Amino acid sequence: MSDYQIAFVGLGYIGLPTAVVMANSGLSVSGVDVVAEKVEKINRGEVTIVEPGLEEQLKKALHSGRFRASTDTPRADVYIIAVPTPFTEMRDVDMKYIYSAVEAIAPQLQGDELIVLESTSPPLTTDKMAQRVLELRPDLAADEEENPENKPIIYFAHCPERILPGNAMEELLTNDRIIGGMSEEATRRATKIYASFCTGELLGTNARTAELAKLTENSFRDVNIAFANELSLICDKIGIDVWELIDLANHHPRVNILQPGPGVGGHCIAVDPWFIVSAAPAEARLIRTAREVNDRKPEWVVDRVADAVKRSGAGQIAALGLAFKANIDDLRESPSLEIAEAIAERFPDVSVLAVEPNAAELPASLAHFENVSLAECTQALDEADVVVLLVDHDEFKLIPATALKGKEIIDTKGLWR
Repeated sequence: MSDYQIAFVGLGYIGLPTAVVMANSGLSVSGVDVVAEKVEKINRGEVTIVEPGLEEQLKKALHSGRFRASTDTPRADVYIIAVPTPFTEMRDVDMKYIYSAVEAIAPQLQGDELIVLESTSPPLTTDKMAQRVLELRPDLAADEEENPENKPIIYFAHCPERILPGNAMEELLTNDRIIGGMSEEATRRATKIYASFCTGELLGTNARTAELAKLTENSFRDVNIAFANELSLICDKIGIDVWELIDLANHHPRVNILQPGPGVGGHCIAVDPWFIVSAAPAEARLIRTAREVNDRKPEWVVDRVADAVKRSGAGQIAALGLAFKANIDDLRESPSLEIAEAIAERFPDVSVLAVEPNAAELPASLAHFENVSLAECTQALDEADVVVLLVDHDEFKLIPATALKGKEIIDTKGLWR
């Protein structure tokens, strides 16, 4: 297995941890990313994302000589693609990053290579990726397609990532993985690669089922969160503590309601349900409604802030947390960031103190607001008239009740109830 040369394309929140884990499991891995500054930092052993344990493992991989990052796509036996898959205005997948990756891979192919797509994608995305490769390299053929000219064969598979940011280094090793080849041989080859580092069960299937399975997992959570978020609106209207209500209901042995919040963020749960909706719009009614409930929650939070500003005549608002979940720096599809932006725009004469312990500077979407500044938690609590808790970072759990006395509080996470 150590003889395989792996090229991991995309060194973001999924790609960098996975490439490092593979290298430290004995594989020879070249990490590929288009951002030269990121590549330089990685090769110096500097992590570019907040992920516990990653820096130590990165340095170990570099020291072993089994990992190196580059902006150039090398010759390899296996190519694994983990690039963004945003959706278009029509809520379908935008293929531009996948196509960019395969356009760099295609010139390196000689035949007998395996190309694995890890990026979360709607059904048929792996087929489209394979089609693009063969358009670029008509001298090659996909496994199990008609090949009367006996062209060299390329194998394709979809193996969706299933890790939780903040616990990636553990879950990469222990989570079960779905291995969906476009042929049985592709599934077998991909399974062999993932078995080199993954101790979880490797579940073989076809590429389309693997694609839909990942979307289904995240849509299930989205629907459950939408139920909790809708309960929070109902409870607010009739004067009930939603967190107490959910805790009581969850004592039933077959009930497991998730927690409400300011919305749903991250590249997966906030995006993946739309891929199912776009694939079957007439049938995906519940999934669509859940997504709409969660998409509307940030607006509801901003309205609660407006009420608090009106009551207090606030001159300063503290927005605690910008990431999409606790204890990470990931801002992708973050409802907290969306809320902070909306507050800044809605109250241009009010100073907004944004507190994000995992960020060294304001994100670009907030930096252009003259009334927004990145503040330390203590400063924000001292100066703000209205405090909006958006993310339950560990740092915020340590805030004493005395620091909140006399302030208008909007607690979207039930931390201070």
